Amino acid sequence: MTENERKAVLRGGMSGSWQSEPWLGGYYGEEEVEAVVRVLRASIRDTSVGFGFICDEIEEFERVFAEYIGTKYAISIANAGVGLDMSMRTLDLEPHDEVIVPSINYWAAPMAVLGQRAKLVLCEVDPVTFCADPNDVEKRITPNTRAILPTHMNGMSAPMDDLMELGRRHPHPKHGPIRVIGDAARAVGGGYRGTKIGKKGWMNIFSFHTMKNMTTLGEGGAITTDYDELVPRLRQMRHFGQDYWSTNYKITKLQAAVGPIQVRRLDGFIAARRRLGAQRTKLLEGCPHLVLPSEPEGHYHSYYLYTVLVSSAWAGNKRDELIRLLIEKHGVHCQVLNPPVHRVVPYIAEHTKAQHLPLSDELGKRLFCLPIHPCMSEEDNHYISAALWDAADEVASSS
Repeated sequence: MTENERKAVLRGGMSGSWQSEPWLGGYYGEEEVEAVVRVLRASIRDTSVGFGFICDEIEEFERVFAEYIGTKYAISIANAGVGLDMSMRTLDLEPHDEVIVPSINYWAAPMAVLGQRAKLVLCEVDPVTFCADPNDVEKRITPNTRAILPTHMNGMSAPMDDLMELGRRHPHPKHGPIRVIGDAARAVGGGYRGTKIGKKGWMNIFSFHTMKNMTTLGEGGAITTDYDELVPRLRQMRHFGQDYWSTNYKITKLQAAVGPIQVRRLDGFIAARRRLGAQRTKLLEGCPHLVLPSEPEGHYHSYYLYTVLVSSAWAGNKRDELIRLLIEKHGVHCQVLNPPVHRVVPYIAEHTKAQHLPLSDELGKRLFCLPIHPCMSEEDNHYISAALWDAADEVASSS
């Protein structure tokens, strides 16, 4: 992208304002509207029908989603947060048990560990994928390690094969192999070594929140697994439990009605995100002081977010100035998603005081994310790229 091309694009402006994380991550059509109306009408006509508990719509959505991911089972749930809690509860953790979680992360996963009164052990990430670094994870494994909880970060798969191999090589003395549980809240539709994200691991937890790559009326989620022994407990757990305490974690009938339609649209959503991501990376080639996203072999990035690093020399204030210019001068909204949880979440900081994570501390001062969406036009994608070039040039000249 030449300087003259960038100036021309910036003069043209954007078609509208894009949030850094748009509040509707995909799109809905008349098919979803008709499905909701059809199920709503059928549910209110007969008092013996109502909105049901685990009804046909929910079972059909679970079947369709499991088939899409390639697992034997999908258990629908109210949201990914409760799914993370459920995953930790299936481990029957004790206070001395440890679970390893990346610090460059949204705080839901580490909070799920602390919620079960276990020990949270934070790890570093690979600066290319922003996912748990197996080499660092291995250094943090002890005889008390029960699970590794990697996040498939911003649409990129965690290195599940490597992490599962670590789990087999370092079994817990009582419980056997360390379990690998994927937080796939931001990763639906992505791929890893010929499989969909969600296939590999003991289980994976998905979000269908309104911002995600697909959504079931704004909330919802699912747990995928191939492990037969997990399923009865997870199903019991989402409906108040029986053999143990639990509460209500169910998705609704209306949410489930749109689920299969969104699954059918999902590969199209991801294809559009990937096309825009590849185009943007090409437009930004050569932009100074930026490290652009890349896709390691065997990964299929879903581009939930377009994550960029500034150079080490720009960490902190210059990164923040770049973000300020993008927002104030060009109307391009971006965020730091996510800074290390041990620095920004007081409850997590209190429980991880002695833990040392220098790489996460550095990356937290360098990363930021630009908006991307399957409905974004190529013209708007060009504008965002030109705006980043312009802001980077201004930061470079001022320093």
